[in-house]
Amino acid sequence: MQYIILLRGINVGGRNLKMDELKSCFEKKGYSNVQTILQTGNIILAANVKTPELLTKKAEALLEKTFHYPAKVITIAPEHLKKIMEANPFLVADPNFHRYIVFLKNGFEKTITKEFRPAKEVEEKISAGDGVIYWMVPKGSTLDSPFGKYIAKIAAKEFQTTRNVNTLEKILAKCE
Repeated sequence: MQYIILLRGINVGGRNLKMDELKSCFEKKGYSNVQTILQTGNIILAANVKTPELLTKKAEALLEKTFHYPAKVITIAPEHLKKIMEANPFLVADPNFHRYIVFLKNGFEKTITKEFRPAKEVEEKISAGDGVIYWMVPKGSTLDSPFGKYIAKIAAKEFQTTRNVNTLEKILAKCE
């Protein structure tokens, strides 16, 4: 079965992994059709596992052993990612905004939407989905926006990894 693995915190903050080395470590472990997409830790591969959760555990252990860091990933089937993308309430691509999807675990998206309220003077918007937060923010203010600061603050406590919608579209286009 084909899966997408999204790594957290790759090629930022001093943790640099070369995509060819990342691809090679999964191939050596017996995974097939391994592809890396862009430089941000996106992997597509075929795996003979029953659930994405099992592959998540295997991938984190492999990454920790190979690259010596506390790896955190999310694993998702392409069909599930497609449903997440289709449910995005911010489908219109305004050229002045970035659209992101923040992937979370353990239902944390519900907590976020209860705790966080965007400032009225900021044009960013968030909406909860199935294991995700959809986020639209003006270009040039991603890291300085109230929500950008909020998710940076919670990153040490709760797993989250963020992808631009354009990146996710490229990933889906590479899936068989």
